[in-house]
Amino acid sequence: MKKLFIFLLTIFLFSGLYAQKLQALLSYCSFYSPEEGPYFETYLSVDGSSVSFVKNAAGKYQSTIEVTMIFKLRDTIRKFARYDLSGPEKEDTLNLNFHFIDQQRYSLMQGEYSLDVYIKDKNKNDIPYRVNINVPIDYPKNKINVSGIELLDSYKKSAETNILSKSGYDLIPYMTDFFPETVNKLTFYCEIYNTQAVLGENQKFLLSYSIESFESGKPINDYSINSRETSRPVIPLLKEFDISKLPSGNYNLSVSIRDQQNNEIASNKLFFQRSNPSVLYDLTTVSAINVEETFVSRINQADSLKYYIRSIKPISTLTELQYAQNLVKTGEILTMQQYFYNFWLSRNNLNPEQEWKTYLTNVKMVEKSFGTKIKRGFDTDRGRVYLKYGSPNTITDVPYETSSMDGEGTVPYQIWHYYSLPKQGSRKFVFYNPELSTNDYELIHSDAVGEVSNFNWQSLIRYRKKGAKLGDPPFRNETEKYDGKSGEYYNMPR
Repeated sequence: MKKLFIFLLTIFLFSGLYAQKLQALLSYCSFYSPEEGPYFETYLSVDGSSVSFVKNAAGKYQSTIEVTMIFKLRDTIRKFARYDLSGPEKEDTLNLNFHFIDQQRYSLMQGEYSLDVYIKDKNKNDIPYRVNINVPIDYPKNKINVSGIELLDSYKKSAETNILSKSGYDLIPYMTDFFPETVNKLTFYCEIYNTQAVLGENQKFLLSYSIESFESGKPINDYSINSRETSRPVIPLLKEFDISKLPSGNYNLSVSIRDQQNNEIASNKLFFQRSNPSVLYDLTTVSAINVEETFVSRINQADSLKYYIRSIKPISTLTELQYAQNLVKTGEILTMQQYFYNFWLSRNNLNPEQEWKTYLTNVKMVEKSFGTKIKRGFDTDRGRVYLKYGSPNTITDVPYETSSMDGEGTVPYQIWHYYSLPKQGSRKFVFYNPELSTNDYELIHSDAVGEVSNFNWQSLIRYRKKGAKLGDPPFRNETEKYDGKSGEYYNMPR
């Protein structure tokens, strides 16, 4: 689960890290101090049951994780940190059902950094797990900025200043962007900078924070708060939403600043997921819709309606998908028409028909380009990505790649590169075709928000030698480095 950079290149990301049995969650967020400049925080949570415990000098059982962080700016190392993270001391290893958390803070000058993170269980003879992250730090003094948005597990007033402290509170991070049914509050913290410098002293502006649909970008009813604020150098925002009635789905937590003319001048968004199966799709609005004399009234065949409803799956919310799956089973024409019209009306209330026609053109394209004998184009991974994000700017198509190792190479794969996705910037998608005989490429890695993320994707596209099975290890040994082109293609798309 991940969230990459958004407005002004501030960031907050969750990524699952796995080094064989080692399991950890890494999140991070950037802020700005008027006195000391920008800084970058990392939050690391380690699953106690996934690490090795050995006896320490005191005769207690304890685990130790070695963490290395290397910040590079234009290929020059600007900051290096290596430290040991020790777990709690235990009398025995019978109950290791806990997590231990580490938080670090790094001062950084403005710039676009590349961060290499290495995590290793020091009590195992394993190679470190490595992940590379883009870290843009951009807080110009002549613009209003919104910091990264930090999700919180809890907070309390600070008794004394410490690494958890911000604006007089100790903030305990919430270590994932997934909210299960058992969690009914979403608490967050962020900061707003330079409103006084840009707008002037004691000037009023509108501050909004809301939960919006990730797919449509529209605010969810009852989850949008507006307030009038007065300009200050730094404005801390510590807020929470009751999400007990928020349906399952993908969402953005949005913070927005608008001037007195209602022009948006700064914003930030944070992706999160909610699982709440007890809250069902709201049928009240749909059942009241009159579809007569609308474009949907001309779609009056059950098979056509079912096909079109299935085709909008790539851009549907989770609750819409759940309702639509049951809807096409019943085959009730009027209800399907009402649902289909409401879907496009919610995307474009001025011209829903044109919105549908534009989408339909893309559906026909993906059917032709990505469909197979057993799959519709919109049901394939490439078709879904195309319909959701549009045409990529570049596609690196590698039908076969041979390395210098005897008999080794790759299965067919493609790397799609989008120069800019809304509120995300440059993003990439890696697809591969392990079956070889079909046109169905599976998505195995992306750095886009809400997409599958697998930093070991290169191991999936390799096979060892002629006759070897796809599930066989990609290397002769763990330290052997693959010398193919996939990394080069990914880092420098053609």
